[in-house]
Amino acid sequence: MPGPVFLSGDRVALRTIEREDLDFMQEAVNDPSVWRAIGASTPVNGPQEEAFFENIVSEEGQVNLLVAVDGEAAGLVGLTPKETQTHAEELGYWMDADYRRQGYCSEAVKLVTDYAFAQRGLHRISARVFEFNDASQALLESVGFTREGTHREAAFIDGEYQDVYWYSVLADEWN
Repeated sequence: MPGPVFLSGDRVALRTIEREDLDFMQEAVNDPSVWRAIGASTPVNGPQEEAFFENIVSEEGQVNLLVAVDGEAAGLVGLTPKETQTHAEELGYWMDADYRRQGYCSEAVKLVTDYAFAQRGLHRISARVFEFNDASQALLESVGFTREGTHREAAFIDGEYQDVYWYSVLADEWN
């Protein structure tokens, strides 16, 4: 694991994403169970993953962290500033198939949400989930996010339009 640990929990460590992680990230985002869940419908090659690293991961104001379990790359979690709102960011995450349904993603989401409120002074964190992604909906609800709305048929996935559910949590609701 090349990057330093930025946040650590009981079972996961959130560390900086480095160039050495790009092969893991490219392989994972080309897994249909990942790209469907994040709404990406095109394959990602090496130069595209490098561009993601340069333009998104390395962008000032972005928080993108690799989720590590026992020193192994397991997924990503991040916060993206909302252009139209101050003190509000959007949460995003995905986990490699080998690390799902074991509580690792929940812990990573809690760690980054704690950090966002305590260290970044955020007031609101939002997250979006496609209607077919029951696991992600359950994760957000289990850690304290509230489903607040639906963008009807807002995403085209698997040959049909899917609803996008929006979740949020406010600083004074957290914990």
